[in-house]
Amino acid sequence: MTMGLIQVVVTLLIAILLVKPVGTYLVKVFDYETTGLDRIFGPVERFIYRLIGVREKEPMGWKKYVFAMLLSNFIMMMLMYIIFRIQKFLPLNPDKIDNMSPALAFNTAASFITNTNWQAYNGENSLSYLSQMIAITFPMFTSAATGFAVAIAFIRGLVARRDNLGNFYVDLVRTITRVLLPLSFIVALFLVFQGVPQTLHGAADATTLEGVKQTITRGPVASFESIKHLGTNGGGYFGTNSAHPFENPTPLSNLMEILCMLLLPTALVYAFGVMIKNKRQGWSIFAAMGIMFLVFLSVVFVAEYNGTPALNALGVHGNMEGKEVRFGISESSLFTAVTTAATTGSVNNMHDSLTPLGGLVPLGEMMLNNVFGGKGVGLLNGLLYVILTVFICGLMVGRTPEFLGKKIESKEVKLASIALLVHPVLILVSTAIALVTPSAISSIANPGSHGLSEVLYAFTSGAANNGSAFAGLSANTTFYNIAIGLVMLLGRYISIIAMLAIAGSFATKKVAAATSGTFRTDTPLFTGILIVIIVVIGALTFFPALALGPIAEHLGMFQ
Repeated sequence: MTMGLIQVVVTLLIAILLVKPVGTYLVKVFDYETTGLDRIFGPVERFIYRLIGVREKEPMGWKKYVFAMLLSNFIMMMLMYIIFRIQKFLPLNPDKIDNMSPALAFNTAASFITNTNWQAYNGENSLSYLSQMIAITFPMFTSAATGFAVAIAFIRGLVARRDNLGNFYVDLVRTITRVLLPLSFIVALFLVFQGVPQTLHGAADATTLEGVKQTITRGPVASFESIKHLGTNGGGYFGTNSAHPFENPTPLSNLMEILCMLLLPTALVYAFGVMIKNKRQGWSIFAAMGIMFLVFLSVVFVAEYNGTPALNALGVHGNMEGKEVRFGISESSLFTAVTTAATTGSVNNMHDSLTPLGGLVPLGEMMLNNVFGGKGVGLLNGLLYVILTVFICGLMVGRTPEFLGKKIESKEVKLASIALLVHPVLILVSTAIALVTPSAISSIANPGSHGLSEVLYAFTSGAANNGSAFAGLSANTTFYNIAIGLVMLLGRYISIIAMLAIAGSFATKKVAAATSGTFRTDTPLFTGILIVIIVVIGALTFFPALALGPIAEHLGMFQ
């Protein structure tokens, strides 16, 4: 356990050391500061703008920004759906993969356009190379860039003097060309160095030592894995995801994938502080997210090392079920906490095999959906709770609440309430419907509390745009493909629209000078209050469901 703890601490220290330099670079990218890299990226970006008919300096108000985001995402989703439906007739299909069914194609297209990457299919058996590259890997860039662009637009709205959130297409392109593509190229080369395949050749036939013929699936895996983790996309080229030795072969590749998941979500929080010209504010929010993450990590780490009473009675110390020996309990626990904190959805162990309290951790992080969170959207959810916290504190002291010198009024509170409530409504209502639908109930592999956790986890993963799953649920059915597909779309876009509307409202407000009576939001006191508000709201919303699922299962082990 001691060595495992050291591994976890070293990984987190490396991640923290990367926050400031990467965050500083992000500020330069989105504040359009002149750098030496303009010579490399500038011509490419200007060519793309001419190709799509975009004027680089054209400003967008919040409504125009939302329309551009929705239009581009809708067109890309339709193209993805068509590719899945006709992939059998398209090139780069050496293994003769058949077309997807309509419901599965809808679910998969919704999944990858929303940065969820929920997989109701096995990648090696259901997608051609062309589908993997054009309809899976490419949307990993665009969906991550969309979330990033929206977060940057929201930050601009907080400090703007008029309704100008920037230009969505410019933000999208710069995120891809200056952030995601260069980093993905470097990470892909490292993964190839570690043994991850990168080829367009078809499956290889091999003969085992026992003389058995075996077909080994391969493909452009390294490029898939790099953007999968950097873009907090999740999913997997293979059905077993990052537990597969072709996706994550060594402890070093595991370290790289963890760092990639944390890199941009953490750096963006620091960049937020710099862009609003209040680094203390950025560190205050970072501290709140970091404290919650460490608590969740501690719970899953201890729970998996303690194992279960049944295992302990057999003299087996620690729960290794569903985990790879090359990673062990510590790296599996850290991966679990990171992938659901950053809403990535990539897994190097089977969450269905976690102890009940261990399984509670990924559920809890996705339910809160603001423990750093996914690309861009995690910061948005964190700022949503900041606005609510300031409003609640303002009510308590009897003064108009302000954030960054701008008053929070009824319009912003109503929009924030919509963004806050859509998440639990999608999760709890969908879970309730599934548990009374016979065709959905038949997909549950385990009875009782664990079966409830499987369904609850599926819809929580969809609403949080995470994509990981409890493996015991057979989700490739018409009901789950359509239901989870709708949850992913609504969970993604309703909250984004509401938050951009808040940004547009903030952008037109006047800035009030700070006085001795101003409630500061960049202090340790505010960080503590923010954590309490998040935990209380989360507990009031989700505790009954958790009590029937993982908590009941945990208590049942001692009977």
